[in-house]
Amino acid sequence: MIDLLLLGAGQLVTCGCSSGGPKRKNELDDVCLVENGAVAVANGRILFAGAETDVLEKVSSVSVKKTIDAGGRVVLPGWVDPHTHAVFSGYRVDEFEARIRGKSYLEIARNGGGINRTVSEVRSMDEDELFEKSRRRLMKILEYGTTTIEIKSGYGLETESELKMLRVVKKLDEDTPMDTVATFLGAHERPPEYRSSDDYIDVVVSEMLPAVTADSLAEFIDVFCEEGVFSVEESRTILEAGLKRGLRAKIHADEITPLGGAELAVEVGAISADHLTKVTERGMARLAQSETVAVLLPATTFGLISKSFAPARSLIDTGAAVALASDYNPGSSPASSMQFVVSIACSQMRLTPAEAINAATINAAYAVGRQSEVGSIEPGKKADLVIYDVEDYREIAARAGSNHACMVLKEGDLVWEKEGFRETSEVGF
Repeated sequence: MIDLLLLGAGQLVTCGCSSGGPKRKNELDDVCLVENGAVAVANGRILFAGAETDVLEKVSSVSVKKTIDAGGRVVLPGWVDPHTHAVFSGYRVDEFEARIRGKSYLEIARNGGGINRTVSEVRSMDEDELFEKSRRRLMKILEYGTTTIEIKSGYGLETESELKMLRVVKKLDEDTPMDTVATFLGAHERPPEYRSSDDYIDVVVSEMLPAVTADSLAEFIDVFCEEGVFSVEESRTILEAGLKRGLRAKIHADEITPLGGAELAVEVGAISADHLTKVTERGMARLAQSETVAVLLPATTFGLISKSFAPARSLIDTGAAVALASDYNPGSSPASSMQFVVSIACSQMRLTPAEAINAATINAAYAVGRQSEVGSIEPGKKADLVIYDVEDYREIAARAGSNHACMVLKEGDLVWEKEGFRETSEVGF
């Protein structure tokens, strides 16, 4: 029994054809495009994917429960967003205006804004309210084609509030169509009560970590390795403590200063090093020789009204595995659409549309350890498929400002479609 047969994909952008591991260098520029493609789905998994004539031949003797005709449109795997802070209270839009008026990120933070402002709001918010706000955000993100999302804690900075955030992430995985990936980021910042003390590291390592792992609330541990936040040595201590408790490492690296976060990521075997706006040539070389994925966040640079984008072309040319993420958060990057991230990655960091799409799908899946499940349209993987109302996949990058998605399928189930779409198009069941 075929549960779903998707036909009529003018372009089936599979993001497959990898030689093994995340895509690097020239391979990143190949989305493994199939013209006039089709996908057969059984039990939520992709059974066959390829040219429509080939797929129809393979299923010719099998009954089909449901059919969707994409009407010549483009079909992509669901986006994988490997770095977000999507559980929070409210947006800090006044800080955006302050940046327009010339205030820096650090100036805003010193005046009571930034991370610690959101920390105060999250600490005081009821868990149910925090969940409901976050659930509504995720359902909106889903409309733009993201089907797998990593979410960090880090707006609690005390044990119970960090646990509250991670419980919300777990509930989002259970109560929304999204697959969520939980990361413990107790070392996002020093809270006000520990601002002039080194004792906070002991709180993270000796109090928070045991509580997080006791309830299996996170898969990854992260730290903001940055001048004035956590040094390389402090970050190593925190990450190694997480590794000993069975968590995998991630790191906010070299965002504001070239501190050596990329090198530390490789040293501890982190699955990803994120931001990398100020990564050095040495750091790039280390990443290129490792399995650590370089996760770039162009929407953050955009939101901070900066021109200092990460050196994406140099990272790719050096041989690093590059992924893209939104860094969706209430302050520096309140942009949750991976379509937008792909667009500015092309226009501001000079990725080709193919490179950006691979970076936001299969390579992003590697950045959260989900490469065997999602990130490409290949047999055995989850049938996370998005139909875009465009004729050429490059339009998604070139035509910024619109939501081009018209239908989102999660494990073969229709979880969102644009209102009135089937009444005004050839797409149908």
